[in-house]
Amino acid sequence: MHIKARLLQTLQREGFEVCDEGTDSTDPVDYPDFAIRVAEQIRDGKLDRGILICGTGIGMAIVANKFHGVRAASCYDEVIVEMSRRHNDVNVLCLPGDLIGERPVDELVLMWLRTDFECGRHAQRVDKITAIDSIDTPDINRGV
Repeated sequence: MHIKARLLQTLQREGFEVCDEGTDSTDPVDYPDFAIRVAEQIRDGKLDRGILICGTGIGMAIVANKFHGVRAASCYDEVIVEMSRRHNDVNVLCLPGDLIGERPVDELVLMWLRTDFECGRHAQRVDKITAIDSIDTPDINRGV
């Protein structure tokens, strides 16, 4: 079963509300188009979190991080997935579909969704990251 189909099935079975903005084809697509759709919804407060899958997860993370309020990270194993939530309050999980191999993607995503942000000293750091969104950068439209 395709990664996306399996993941959708798992999320729905576990009771998560799912908004599917992805392709249903295995043909190559322009991943920025899909990352933009999800990042805009995070920025606009329509979604709390998003999950993006591409070859490495890196391109998706780069695109998503252009948008105010988005903290996206390309994650590939249990430790990185957990720490992305606990320490960085990542709200967009970018998965490397081509590189993750036989690892249980469903388990990684469920771990990410169920892991809380630790706050404490990490909250101050995340606040500093968030403050970057308000820096006036001439000639750049950062997903506003």
